[in-house]
Amino acid sequence: MGRRGELRKETDYETRFRCAGGIGILREEVWVNGKDEAVQYNLALLLPHLFRRDKGRVLGYDNAHGTHERHFMGEVKPVPFRGYPATARRFYREAEAIRRSYEDEGVPRRI
Repeated sequence: MGRRGELRKETDYETRFRCAGGIGILREEVWVNGKDEAVQYNLALLLPHLFRRDKGRVLGYDNAHGTHERHFMGEVKPVPFRGYPATARRFYREAEAIRRSYEDEGVPRRI
């Protein structure tokens, strides 16, 4: 994966939005190597008013511990990695589905 000192933070994005019950946060961080390959990432949908554990992270994908993982309301599972663009698309699709189910039903649906 490379040491953090050899990497450049390419993306550092966070946005807050209103949703049923409070404020939601969408976060994306990506570090690239000298070849501009995404080698470390953190994607997170936080709804702290809904889920208090894990700093409010309802959904997340990352490889912070050397393995690609999916986080959902405190449950962590390894996931196959087919490249960062595919992982980001999956995350944003799931985050939108969760947001819609939460707005409609008041509870994030397992996806």
